[in-house]
Amino acid sequence: MLISVVSPVYGCKGCLDELHARLVQTLESLTDSFEIILVNDASPDAPWELIKDLAQRDKRVKGINLSRNFGQHYALRAGLDHSKGDWVIVMDCDLQCDPAEIIKLYEKAKEGYDVVFTKLKQKREPYFKALTSEMFYNVYNYLTGMKIEKSLSSMNIANRRVVEVIRSMKEHHQVHFLFLKWAGFRSAIVEIDHNKRFAGKSSYDFKKRIRLAVNTFLTFSDKPLRLAIRLGFYLSCVSAVFMAYKIIESLLHGHQVLGWASLIASIFFSTGLIISVLGVVGLYVGKIFEEVKDRPLYVAKDLLNINE
Repeated sequence: MLISVVSPVYGCKGCLDELHARLVQTLESLTDSFEIILVNDASPDAPWELIKDLAQRDKRVKGINLSRNFGQHYALRAGLDHSKGDWVIVMDCDLQCDPAEIIKLYEKAKEGYDVVFTKLKQKREPYFKALTSEMFYNVYNYLTGMKIEKSLSSMNIANRRVVEVIRSMKEHHQVHFLFLKWAGFRSAIVEIDHNKRFAGKSSYDFKKRIRLAVNTFLTFSDKPLRLAIRLGFYLSCVSAVFMAYKIIESLLHGHQVLGWASLIASIFFSTGLIISVLGVVGLYVGKIFEEVKDRPLYVAKDLLNINE
């Protein structure tokens, strides 16, 4: 039984030695056959030399060096594409999720589950970040009609059949754990502790989180378009009723229809609404443009201990 662990590496070079040691200790208690795939996503702290050193000392460590910074989920996809395990575990390299928790995931998976997610008992993050995270899940659940539990972490385990399904998804916006949820395989959730980062700091600032959220909403749902149509229909109905009311009032009471200020305000309002709706449509057209170019999701510059 081969187990693969895939971990994107960005901004956490100081974690790698400890990550390797803990993973080896945990995985050796489960199986004699495993691989640790570390994917360097052009990290600014230059971890590739350390990954090369780890791969030289331990042939079970496999390295992928991307040609530039493609993003966490694309680095993760690179690792999945080169994994060979019957079970594949994905986790961040910052050790906020302890590799020892892999035992808990694996034992749960053996109960007959295809996928096992992890839920953090208590998130160690600033209030504002926790608030925006909760807002993301609420909006995502509303737009997609799915039910994604809050406080899910990026650490999970999936069997080979599930991984191959995920690999067949060629969308240019990749969010691994949401793909796992969408695929609909039999799944379970286990609770794990959320630790402080062993080294480094998160690269997800507010701007990146907003961009990720918008791209995710556009990728997984067309509901914004349907909401725009519904809003336009409601406003048309309200406008028609108001116009009918003013015409009847004028005919019955002889009132003149006045209000240049209100007319100008309504024109500006309707124009702004039209531009907003066109913007939503433009975002979807932009996503279509990304997809039809059919570029590779990532470019791997160097491979270590990986046979193509």
